[in-house]
Amino acid sequence: MTEVNSELKDEFSKTPLVERLVTTEHELQLGERRLRYNASCGSLLLQEPTAKDGQSQGDKTRASVFFIAYTLKDVAADQPRPITFSFNGGPGSSSVWLHLGLLGPQRVPTDEMGQCSAPPYALQDNEFTLLADSDLVFIDPVGTGHSRVAEGEKLAEFHEYQRDLDAVGEFIRLYITRHGRWASPKYLIGESYGTTRAVGLSRHLQEKHDIHLNGLMLVSLAVDFQTLSFDHGNELPYPLYLPTYAATAWYHKALAPELQNQSLQEVIGAAEAFANGAYLLALMQGSRLPADQRQLIADQLAAYSGLSAAYLLRCDLRPTEFRFFKELLRERGQIVGRLDSRFLGLDRDDAGEHPEDDPGMNNLIGAYAVGINRVLREQLKFDSDAPYLVHAPLWKTWSWKGFENRYVNVGDSLRRAMHANPAMRVYVASGYFDLATPHAAGDYTLSHLGLRESLQGNLQTSYFEAGHMMYIHQPSLRRMAAELREFVTARPTN
Repeated sequence: MTEVNSELKDEFSKTPLVERLVTTEHELQLGERRLRYNASCGSLLLQEPTAKDGQSQGDKTRASVFFIAYTLKDVAADQPRPITFSFNGGPGSSSVWLHLGLLGPQRVPTDEMGQCSAPPYALQDNEFTLLADSDLVFIDPVGTGHSRVAEGEKLAEFHEYQRDLDAVGEFIRLYITRHGRWASPKYLIGESYGTTRAVGLSRHLQEKHDIHLNGLMLVSLAVDFQTLSFDHGNELPYPLYLPTYAATAWYHKALAPELQNQSLQEVIGAAEAFANGAYLLALMQGSRLPADQRQLIADQLAAYSGLSAAYLLRCDLRPTEFRFFKELLRERGQIVGRLDSRFLGLDRDDAGEHPEDDPGMNNLIGAYAVGINRVLREQLKFDSDAPYLVHAPLWKTWSWKGFENRYVNVGDSLRRAMHANPAMRVYVASGYFDLATPHAAGDYTLSHLGLRESLQGNLQTSYFEAGHMMYIHQPSLRRMAAELREFVTARPTN
């Protein structure tokens, strides 16, 4: 076991696992409408039957999954409300981001751009909460939040693609069974690796538990990892990242006047045309690309990326994302963010090609940690001395069993789930300033699912002038919240 997992295991095994549920009553005023709701938080135990010599030995507890659920009161029994299960990504992230940024009844406030306030930060009622139209269940995968493995269990067993689906899928089955939600329209919403998980679950729930979903909401798509992996010999990410490089350079006024004076959409459109045409063809030629064409491509690439042609030639026309973070504003002594390239940061010096931190994450992590700990103790009355792990470093040791010697791509799970359940709809949200999961990579993924023409209308994609967590940007939050409300209340068309 690695050092990272050893440290986490020590934290998780200190106390025996028990099921615990704390329920409180709340009210939230949304304009002229008052929401009366129950909030429940606690843990469900994941258990497996054991046997010895063919004799049942009872159920063995493997782990506990922590959750926070919000359910509206005074609902007519003959009109079952939708229920939305939510989780974030990482792998290793708790559900705090979608919870306190977009969906829950409270949120961490930001200014119009998305900047959090100074410590100790703030927490406020969320006028955009999806609770108005769907009950909400926020799931912390094992190893995050307050979710833990049982003593003697191997934490690493839960930290691989399929075992993660097994655990979260079993939680969803248990929850809808215990709380009588089989008759409810069912939705999943995931962000980043949470979209990987949600897509996998859409098929897993069908095959393992006979649960057919009404819809998926995928925030910052990460389904085909080849589109996101800057590996030697993989040319795909370079043209797919370029439109976001162009958007970032435009935002920071790092383009030449003829492009800088155009609108963001015009710049992105021109960058996409170049990326999908001359740039992609040049990359495919490799070292066979003639010198004069190499210089021409470098000049055009410089115009759209904001990087110099000389630097791009030194990069062999292939600027990776970390090189871009460091190089774009090097002369200004600044780095740009990965999760949200609108945000700027400072390194110790301006040499090198890898930034020290991500300014986009630095803007959020402290405020959301304060927010979830306040919600748990002050509002939900859940007292625990155990640390709530907002973001555990599980991605460092995550296992990709089943994807050995190839890129992770779960797109076929989505295709098969939609073919098996033609009523399932998919909403995708992409940020123009997201350099973790760029919008063009998401577009490429969706167009290569192999989905039949009759189901193409079940896909809906929205673009926002923000980053990975586009909901921190106030105009994006307002529009996205309205689109999600419409999505979960829409009637099936087939």
